[in-house]
Amino acid sequence: MGCKKGHLTEQERIIIQALRKEKFSNNAISKRIGRDRRTVDREIERNLTSHGYQPRKARQRYWRLHRKAQYKKVDAKMLAYIKKRLLKEHSPEQISNSMEKDLGSKISTRRIYDLVWENKKYGGELYKKLRIKNGKKRRKNRGSNAFRQQIPHRVDIDERPEIANTRGRFGDWEADLVLGKKSTGGALVTLLERKSRLLLIGHVRRKTTKEVNAEIKRLLRPYRHVVETITYDNGAEFKKHFKINKYLKCESYFAKPYHAWERGANENANGLIRQYIPKGADMQQVTRRELRFIMGRINNRPRKVLDYTTANEVWLSVA
Repeated sequence: MGCKKGHLTEQERIIIQALRKEKFSNNAISKRIGRDRRTVDREIERNLTSHGYQPRKARQRYWRLHRKAQYKKVDAKMLAYIKKRLLKEHSPEQISNSMEKDLGSKISTRRIYDLVWENKKYGGELYKKLRIKNGKKRRKNRGSNAFRQQIPHRVDIDERPEIANTRGRFGDWEADLVLGKKSTGGALVTLLERKSRLLLIGHVRRKTTKEVNAEIKRLLRPYRHVVETITYDNGAEFKKHFKINKYLKCESYFAKPYHAWERGANENANGLIRQYIPKGADMQQVTRRELRFIMGRINNRPRKVLDYTTANEVWLSVA
């Protein structure tokens, strides 16, 4: 009888832990759970701590790699397949399950929903092809022109210098907007320095190119000696990016549509801001004093990615 295939289950990991405590050899464990000896060897080696083999560590590692793989799997062929199926009124669940048969690989239903809402964020209309639940009215897409408008002198993120991709220097920034209550307008302009995770937050009363550019220049003016690149999403408000380049003597790059994770540090920072300014808040009422307070809290927070130092502490090494 052959050994079982696939990922180890939670129950199998618990059995491995119990048998190791009873001094069973890896070979004996593999026979007991019906797994290849090499599978057991790798599992124990990867998740061995000073307290012995830890199923919890193994589970966390699996899900971390699983989530990472989900994001890496999405390529142009898959995006085209998803779009084609959605236009045929197929549900994300149906698309996910048919994808493996048609393409030889698949992504989860949830991941497809994420891509659809990313598409909507940049002016796409794929969300209109989703099935309507409970008779809810379809929402109008208020940003439908954002992605359609051509961005002059747009340079794709693939051409960004490798040193910026690896956070090998200071001066590579990511830019974004945090929107509030739609009826009142207004938005926050956020800028994050990739190496130090230093966060700058500004405010505009209208989401126009002119106001956004002016606020980016104001925020980066004190740091203009440490600005090498700025990476944007594809919003129309960033279409005059080349004027910022001239002012700051830097280069600009744009993430691919529907690839928010390419500016993951900035997206994460925006999530931290939501702790202080929730979704739906009236951005017209936000003051610069409040923004300075929020920046202070976030930039002085110990971060795991910085070995539990703060963004301000890291930034002081170059300031």
